[in-house]
Amino acid sequence: MTHRQFLETGVARLEYRLTRPAHSTGPVLVLLHEGLGSLDLWKDFPAQLAEAGAAPVLAYSRQGYGRSSPIALPRSLDYLGVDGPDELARLLDGLGLEQVVLVGHSDGASIALAYAARQDPRVSGVVVLAPHVDVEPASVEGVRRTVRAYARGDLRKRLHAYHDDNLDGAFRGWSETWLNPAFAAWSLYRELPCIQVPLLAIQGYEDEFATPAQLETIARNVAGPCRTVMLEHCRHFPQNQARPRVLALIAEFLATLPG
Repeated sequence: MTHRQFLETGVARLEYRLTRPAHSTGPVLVLLHEGLGSLDLWKDFPAQLAEAGAAPVLAYSRQGYGRSSPIALPRSLDYLGVDGPDELARLLDGLGLEQVVLVGHSDGASIALAYAARQDPRVSGVVVLAPHVDVEPASVEGVRRTVRAYARGDLRKRLHAYHDDNLDGAFRGWSETWLNPAFAAWSLYRELPCIQVPLLAIQGYEDEFATPAQLETIARNVAGPCRTVMLEHCRHFPQNQARPRVLALIAEFLATLPG
């Protein structure tokens, strides 16, 4: 396991960490965090995933999160479909990664799907946890609850350790975008049919930010092979709330990839 490192992309300075198990084969698993996430908020998941999947795992903080460069507000209303994938391309280029599997959670899952639709030959598969492909009422209400918790101060206090000076910008950039009435029109409907690589989509039945319709829409529209799994007793963070099952599912998925 390496220490925290930084990559200058020409647009931003991004923090990242590459975890390598003792015996690793295959592509690098690239983790894309959720709308309030960061490199450090993955905690010990990257290390456990590296061991379960016998593969290197790269985690990073997108611009405006963690210890990466700050970002100007307001965010673009298409930050999931354009800005996030553009930044991911710069990361892959900057680190010289030749073969990857994208593993995204929530907002990061949406970015992973949007990037897979670009058909970059370096991407051999995609895993999405609690993905969003459109804006549901459940998503908006979940954001509103989170805004109330942040205003009370308890959530803000917990998140400060992971974002430092980026905290308010990260929170506002996420919450104000999702609560913007114009964002209701956002979707990945055009991108999904362009996804040809194998896909594993995982969601909890008790997800407080989305309904099972998200996985149904993905399975119905992607062009490549797709497996969807709904998990019992799991909410919006499958990698934490159902970790043993998620690790096993990802390891099984990796074993099915060509090469």
